[in-house]
Amino acid sequence: MSLGTTAREPLLPATDPPKPTDGAPKDAAVGVGSLPITGFVAGVLSGVTKLVIGHPFDTLKVRMQVDSARFNNSVVTCLRRTVAQEGLRGLYKGGTPPLFGWAVMDSVMLGSLSNYRRLLAGESGQLTLPQHALAGLGAGLTVSLVATPIEHVKARLQIQYDASSKVYSGPIDCIMRLVRQRKLYKGLVATMAQRSWFSAYWATYAVCQSALTDSKLSPGAKSFWAGGLAASLYWFFAFPADVVKQRIMTDSLTNPRYKSWADCVKQIWTREGLRGLYRGFTPCFLRSFPTNASAVFVFDTTMRYMTQFGF
Repeated sequence: MSLGTTAREPLLPATDPPKPTDGAPKDAAVGVGSLPITGFVAGVLSGVTKLVIGHPFDTLKVRMQVDSARFNNSVVTCLRRTVAQEGLRGLYKGGTPPLFGWAVMDSVMLGSLSNYRRLLAGESGQLTLPQHALAGLGAGLTVSLVATPIEHVKARLQIQYDASSKVYSGPIDCIMRLVRQRKLYKGLVATMAQRSWFSAYWATYAVCQSALTDSKLSPGAKSFWAGGLAASLYWFFAFPADVVKQRIMTDSLTNPRYKSWADCVKQIWTREGLRGLYRGFTPCFLRSFPTNASAVFVFDTTMRYMTQFGF
């Protein structure tokens, strides 16, 4: 069985994929869309889907990663206190940046992924498993340039628990202060380290799609299950890098605890061990499957229909 986006039913094109020439590796076709902009449009819709489903889980994740002692190291306590003190609106705190940001980030990430795939696939329209991973790595590093300021602002707003911890009046105020202090891109290296794991995500996605080739599931259902399974595996490996990223992004701007990305890793390991690197994993893992499965489903479905209509 070949490894790739799909075999008999390609991810994006409505017609059968071109067959490999003699001697070429039998890798599955990769959908790339008719136009370079197609992936960016589909990415916007994917980002909005991710926000609606995933942001409450993300808020709990960030709060547990940064200040778990406040909630007695309990996700349930964190959820109860957040709702009791801030209402359901508290679960969407910091949601304005990702409302715009996740749409932009998924647009850039999935759009660049589509174009890296296009570049690597060449005329055959086929990708090997390492090429899937390489396209994912390129997309992860590319989107880090956009994701860093968005996630930095989101993280600082998410840890404003009450009036005593409130520093910023809103996302615009936060952005302006960070720009004045030249700290908007604080955490860039940490973001690139975390998002480099998109190489594993999209390679796993290709394997899952290939494994589902002979199933009776619809193309959309295959995308849903493959996207959810790939996300679960992705977060298991990428989560420690995400913890480091959140610690750096929410660190003091005037008197920082961490001197660098490496210093942050060292301090967490020394003080908290492996458990510290997986602090807040439960809400993240619960969020990973439904959020990413739905987002990938929306992305693939949009790409498929746009391609059918010549976009």
